Amino acid sequence: MTASERPSPNFDDRPADTPIDMVVLHYTGMESAAAALEHLCDAGARVSAHYVIDEDGTVISLVAEDKRAWHAGEAYWRGETDINGRSVGVELVNPGHQFGYRDFPDPQMAALAHLAKEIQTRHSIPPRNIVGHSDISPRRKIDPGELFDWEWLAGMGVGLWPKFPGTFKKSGPSVEVMLEEIGYETISRDATIMAFQRHFRPQKIDRECDGETMSLVKGLLELVA
Repeated sequence: MTASERPSPNFDDRPADTPIDMVVLHYTGMESAAAALEHLCDAGARVSAHYVIDEDGTVISLVAEDKRAWHAGEAYWRGETDINGRSVGVELVNPGHQFGYRDFPDPQMAALAHLAKEIQTRHSIPPRNIVGHSDISPRRKIDPGELFDWEWLAGMGVGLWPKFPGTFKKSGPSVEVMLEEIGYETISRDATIMAFQRHFRPQKIDRECDGETMSLVKGLLELVA
């Protein structure tokens, strides 16, 4: 995929001997694409991403993939905490919950699927490591949010989606243990359950460990085991 370039000064070297094995998806959460790009390229803001995808599907490259962009902040996934050091960050232009959250248009999603598959291939990234900002920072972040179509993206070969969750039986590991095995932190049980629901059951985000939520957790765990 050909991307236009708007270099950001906000990056540094990746840690030595650290693989690039994650893709983290965000929404920009600003009133316009122009405002988001200005912010991500402002040296004083000290924040960036590798790519921005506009709503019309235009892809803008800000930081080279071999450099560490500053997009994840305090985060955790599968025992790792320097998520910036091992991930490619992709920002999707969307005003977010503060400025009028809305659906992600088809051209934007199609461009994301194409770009993400290229990134996965370049770095041999496992599907379980295609995550949202809320997955890696459940106590702080909610993006890309409940309107982001993770199921469609998984159907395009990017990420995972539990196919047949079935009926959950209460015997076995606790929800915290299963979520930790998937990759989540569980410092705040409620925040982590809501992050999981936002990703895998966006129609009902209520922090309740009902049978549907638990069966989805189990179904996803079976895919990553």
